[in-house]
Amino acid sequence: MSAPQGHYSIGLDKTPANYVPLSPLSFLERSANVYPDLTSVVYEGRHYTWKETRARCRRFASWLVRSGIGRGDTVAVMLPNVPAMVEAHFAVPMAGAVLNALNIRLDAPAIAFQLEHGGAKIILVDPEFSAVIAEALKLMKSPKPLVIDVDDKMFPGSHRIGELEYEYAVASGDPSFTGERPQDEWDAISLGYTSGTTGNPKGVVTHHRGAYLNAVSNILAANLGAHPVYLWTLPMFHCNGWCFPWTLAAAAGVNVCLRKVDPAKIFELIPKHGVTHMCGAPIVFNALINAPDAPKGAAAKPVVGLIAGAAPPVAVLAGAETIGIKLTHVYGLTEVYGPASVCAEQPGWDDLSVAERAQLKRRQGVPYPLQEAVTVLDPETMREVPRDGETIGEVMFRGNIVMKGYLKNEKATKEALAGGWFHTGDLGVLDAEGYVIIKDRSKDIIISGGENVSSVEVEDVLYKHPAILFAAVVAKPDPKWGEVPCAFVELKDGANASEAEIIAYCREHLPGFKTPKTIVFSAIPKTSTGKIQKFMLRDQVKSAKAISE
Repeated sequence: MSAPQGHYSIGLDKTPANYVPLSPLSFLERSANVYPDLTSVVYEGRHYTWKETRARCRRFASWLVRSGIGRGDTVAVMLPNVPAMVEAHFAVPMAGAVLNALNIRLDAPAIAFQLEHGGAKIILVDPEFSAVIAEALKLMKSPKPLVIDVDDKMFPGSHRIGELEYEYAVASGDPSFTGERPQDEWDAISLGYTSGTTGNPKGVVTHHRGAYLNAVSNILAANLGAHPVYLWTLPMFHCNGWCFPWTLAAAAGVNVCLRKVDPAKIFELIPKHGVTHMCGAPIVFNALINAPDAPKGAAAKPVVGLIAGAAPPVAVLAGAETIGIKLTHVYGLTEVYGPASVCAEQPGWDDLSVAERAQLKRRQGVPYPLQEAVTVLDPETMREVPRDGETIGEVMFRGNIVMKGYLKNEKATKEALAGGWFHTGDLGVLDAEGYVIIKDRSKDIIISGGENVSSVEVEDVLYKHPAILFAAVVAKPDPKWGEVPCAFVELKDGANASEAEIIAYCREHLPGFKTPKTIVFSAIPKTSTGKIQKFMLRDQVKSAKAISE
């Protein structure tokens, strides 16, 4: 005789005793209670413990509430990696609000658009960015946010534009303020904008549940363990620093703040604070590898690094080992809270040669520990492609570490989440082990004479050339082949190489149709997070073609 239908639910309800909505705010409470005197944040001459960080977050959150900030309101920040940025990741949601971390490299029109679109009521501003924020506020047509200056002695000379200073707000707040917890773990916690290379950027809305889960996933994927010492080489505005402000609270670690990426400063801070972990784009680690004062061999302190990108060059993955940094490749997008897949290492990899190990580690890999799935699907049939390393499809994610959607853009949200998967727009394959390997962005594939050419594959060969520091490959129109690869290269300081030399080098390692037909020597435009802006290079190629015609 079967059991009564629903017998596992009758009288077994959610109560405060057995159900609490997941939120990374709980990490701060635990670390402050369990490890009150352990260091939480260091920055130049400043030092805070977890007990002090909680008190500062509570104070600012209470000040926000007293200032009229409530559930669902937006608080924007225009800050580098300073203590106030760490605190904002807790204080703003503690007030029930949504954190909008602005890209510090944006111009005034882009900032004005985001402040208006997101409806920011308050904005925290570092003195380095006071001029651009002042200009953006003048461009706004909707009500302007209240401006709070966040003074920093490391950047003197800029004038204040706000109505008060951050430390005043913190000091006037209540350290016993208990804060707002999400009524539902699906409640929004942050708003972040895509790069917007064509048209206005889209506002990505993420929730408490995803932030909580990805913060814990970072600990598992990067083997952080307890009390890691984390150096902020990754911008905290970028995908909320890949959720690492919340990760460090969960692990009761140390946030070593850094205003900007400076190799000399980084190599000073690593031994000074005992740094164990750091994150960044390939450009960051490439700069460290090629720094003239980079410690090598026994002089290098071991550090675990997470590197993100479509496919980090083998030269970077291998080169990092020479300066003591063991890299783990992760992959993701703003829509999946930063990294949501990892190239999980397998037993025996350490026994391989550096080159063999690097080749394996450049794959985008498998789902993050708490992400449901990442795979490659045929976007037409929504079926997984064969694990042959050749059949190209679209990389897609599914799970709790996927955005709620795009703010005020239902059409784009439905398209991005169609078929029960988040569509990344990246093209990739699955290898025999089921690891995802990105071949290119859909818009970056070069079709030459009917053959698909992966710009990533060509770039990887270019990065192995001893004179090349950065490389990017885009399509160049060709009357015979339709398109051919065009390579932009930036040489290392003091290095020399000719176009003929580089083309010949590529021809040694690539089929003829994949070999660049043109080499352009120039500084390569990059975003503030180190991503190469290929759309600008494509525009440059198109402009050159128009002029020649």
